[in-house]
Amino acid sequence: MRSDHRGNDELRAITIRRRFIETTPGSVLISAGKTLVLCSASIAEELPKWMPKDSPRGWITAEYRMLPGSTNPRTPRHDKPDGRAVEIQRLIGRSLRSVVNLEKLGQRTIYIDCDVLQADGGTRTLSITGSYIAMVDAVDSYSLKLPETPIMDSVAAVSVGIVGGVPMLDLPYSEDAKADVDMNLVMTGAGRFVEIQGTGEEYAFSEEELNQLLTLGKKGIRELFEIQGKK
Repeated sequence: MRSDHRGNDELRAITIRRRFIETTPGSVLISAGKTLVLCSASIAEELPKWMPKDSPRGWITAEYRMLPGSTNPRTPRHDKPDGRAVEIQRLIGRSLRSVVNLEKLGQRTIYIDCDVLQADGGTRTLSITGSYIAMVDAVDSYSLKLPETPIMDSVAAVSVGIVGGVPMLDLPYSEDAKADVDMNLVMTGAGRFVEIQGTGEEYAFSEEELNQLLTLGKKGIRELFEIQGKK
């Protein structure tokens, strides 16, 4: 029995509050169980400095931070992201770029900001799922300057793992900390994988176990797509 009495193939309860703040065109307060993330999206008429000024393509970039009070003990505040945060924000950016036509975006940058308000596992996957919604709202608010939407598909992400020999979906911290295998899946609405991050913790997993985890993850992500669509 899981600590929150879910089935092994059940997501945590998901809540989404769109347009949570008024100062940015796209914002979402999203939670999965006790994990709570604020995702915001802004669009600027500029390209990153590293891109050629005459590039016909735009860009999507993300920043990710865990606020000091999001964990116990407190997470120290840093001016620059640490190695983990850099890895996660790159993953968020890759995931969103996978479903956007950057040529149709034009010479613009979509800035994604993900701030973890409370962490209980799955912060990176929840950031991707929430950021997609924030990005959709930001692009919709920008529609007069875009002749055609650059968003080609949806994207969402979820964690899976093997805990005590049992494959499970959407791990909170208490399960993630003792998991034999920990995996994050990112998938598009068309059913294509953007990223599969899987690691055995002093444990080597079989092809059969991998397939079980992929099946669980795909089930969970399909449910997340339904939630994104309803919101």
